[in-house]
Amino acid sequence: MAAMAAPNGSTNRSVPEVDPSKRPIPLSASQEAQVREIYHKNVRNKCADEVRDFAACATNKTFTAPFVCRAQRRAMNTCMIQFATQAEQDAARAEWFATRDQRRRERELKEEKRKEQEKFHKEWWGLDDQGRRILNKGPKPDDQTKE
Repeated sequence: MAAMAAPNGSTNRSVPEVDPSKRPIPLSASQEAQVREIYHKNVRNKCADEVRDFAACATNKTFTAPFVCRAQRRAMNTCMIQFATQAEQDAARAEWFATRDQRRRERELKEEKRKEQEKFHKEWWGLDDQGRRILNKGPKPDDQTKE
């Protein structure tokens, strides 16, 4: 058995480099939707001129727009297909992971601001933690005159 092990104690296995798109980190459905949103935004930005040309042609047209603006529509679709690649999806996923800390900080700041506003609201209206009005339980003015 000792003869089978490598002399330095490590195994002779090597982990092959795998394209990240072939083994993506699993994300929730909402996170995948955010990645798709970034992906579509990036593709639309790269084809902004073609989209703008088609939109200008299709203005004030109804069901005839696909027929009248066929050249612009084909140019727009060709551009979208050209940039709608797996590499672009991987770039969108990388961008999503890169901005993850920023989104977390924004959520934390939003939660902190919400708590401050809730505290101010409770102090202003004299509410306890359950949202009930705190009544003054001090001596009543009538009780002081009876003494």
